[in-house]
Amino acid sequence: MSLFPIAPRAEPPRGFSLVELTVVMVILGLLLGGLLLPLAAQRDLTQRRAAESGLMEIREALLGYAALHDVLPCPDLEENPDAATYGEAESDCGSPAREGFVPFKTLGLTDAADPWGQRWRYRVDPNFIDAIKLNTAADSQESRHLRIVNAAGKDLTAHSTEPAIVLFYSTGANVRADGENAFFEATGGRYESNPPSETFDDQMLWLARPALFARLIAAGKF
Repeated sequence: MSLFPIAPRAEPPRGFSLVELTVVMVILGLLLGGLLLPLAAQRDLTQRRAAESGLMEIREALLGYAALHDVLPCPDLEENPDAATYGEAESDCGSPAREGFVPFKTLGLTDAADPWGQRWRYRVDPNFIDAIKLNTAADSQESRHLRIVNAAGKDLTAHSTEPAIVLFYSTGANVRADGENAFFEATGGRYESNPPSETFDDQMLWLARPALFARLIAAGKF
């Protein structure tokens, strides 16, 4: 028997097994996924609210422009940001009126883009690009007047009496026109506005004659 006890052999440090590492990675993935989804939803909500604010700013700018000039501007058709006319209204809206972009410089706005970096879309009834009078009516030609419906095809404007005379919208997070908005030329001024969904995320506002005339009357134009 030895007079000196033999110290037990130290075991090497034990690392994680592949199974344990896999479990840890799965847990971390679930935790990160749970955090990222609310963040993405919050970001989307923030962008949509910013788009709503931008649309309201355009609406007020259009009403102010009409009060000053007695007309509504044509769209901007220039796509080159380096062009001198970028952001300015065309002198001719075309017949039927073409869809273009909000003429932000003409309206005195500072930004051409929505929260997703795309330009605001814009179209105006050609009857309102000349001197507006109390008897100025929306265009009666199906290929020229503006009609806005929901996904079920129901009119969102009083189509028979007071259709939209100008509309403007964002193509949303998917940066493309959805639904009827993708076929504006083929359907003769028929547009679509819906709550957001997996297949539709455009955001739109429009003006009919009552809102425009109320502003012109308040400005002493009539």
